[in-house]
Amino acid sequence: MMWNYDKRYPSIDDLRSKAKKRIPKFAFEYLDGGCNEDVNLHRNRSDLQQVELKPQYLSLHKGSDMKTTLFGETYDAPFGIAPVGLQGLMWPNAPEILAKAAFQHNIPFVLSTVTTSSIERIGEITEGKAWFQLYHPTEERLRDDILKRAAAIGNEILVLLCDVPTFGYRPRDIRNGLAMPPKMSVKNILQILGKPNWALQTLIQGQPNFEILKPYMPKNMNLSALGQFMDQTFSGRLNEEKIAPIRDLWKGRIVLKGVASEVDTERAIKLGLDGIIVSNHGGRQLDAGQSTIKPLTEIAKKYGDKITIMMDSGVRSGPDVARTMASGAKFTFMGRSFMYGVAALGKTGGDHTISILKTQLQQIMEQLCCEKVTDLPDHLVDQS
Repeated sequence: MMWNYDKRYPSIDDLRSKAKKRIPKFAFEYLDGGCNEDVNLHRNRSDLQQVELKPQYLSLHKGSDMKTTLFGETYDAPFGIAPVGLQGLMWPNAPEILAKAAFQHNIPFVLSTVTTSSIERIGEITEGKAWFQLYHPTEERLRDDILKRAAAIGNEILVLLCDVPTFGYRPRDIRNGLAMPPKMSVKNILQILGKPNWALQTLIQGQPNFEILKPYMPKNMNLSALGQFMDQTFSGRLNEEKIAPIRDLWKGRIVLKGVASEVDTERAIKLGLDGIIVSNHGGRQLDAGQSTIKPLTEIAKKYGDKITIMMDSGVRSGPDVARTMASGAKFTFMGRSFMYGVAALGKTGGDHTISILKTQLQQIMEQLCCEKVTDLPDHLVDQS
């Protein structure tokens, strides 16, 4: 099966190049960059690309099916849209564009606490099928109210973020005034003037805001006060004592995102969580850490029958999805790939990106003579 997409941009790299030309430099660098010297950002890609798959050409092949069952839901492909903060900064209305595309293609969309659309709006677009990622508040009252809102729209899968105990040190964002508190400089204004389409769409849609947090924020807050509010309102450091009451409160599934070690995997199992996403925040938090594919391989071997194991960070393409699934993941997520698509193509970017990823993965599976995504591990080249 083939999916329709804009033939001018047949790869994620094409979308990245187009996005770089279309949006202000500060917005592109926020999306594209890692932390410190970008070592782990690049390691995510290079290590994943070392994974090799072997075809079985003389097998009796009846066709390839990408459908994947996860937490009782059958999705049309084994990948979803990862949570990304400040999506509306990269392209106006980006969360709604991506949520709509995910719903139409029957893949999961994960909404971040600090993105630019509300829980209620995304719930309406996805008919309650979106996942919600909680960035842990310092106050129980705020935590409970956000969880109540997520449950009210029919959300069944809660993602707890554990890999942001501190804000990553990101030199680009500091230079561009996107650290906390944010600061708009003359340089940024000139960059905006150089991207009139982005500026016009932003004017039409309105300045991006933390829509989920709006009910809890003082009105007419300036940028300096916003930084103080964020610092006082959220504590990214999770531990077993913070997770246990959430497990008691939340009636649906809970997934821990940001796991990078066997120790934290064991703790997630002990806490009765339903899944983990092996992740290093896209290389944006710990430059001295491992790439995600390295711990994923070991974690999947030891704990694959005890908890649902997924992965993000470094996954950019259909071949990457196949590599990750062959290495033991039950599902994959991508953030930058989809944001490049929306930044490049606007309202059609979500549909386009999902379509090329489905096409790429379908071709890989057909080439391998792999009928189901659960068979991908049978095609992994042993590199031990």
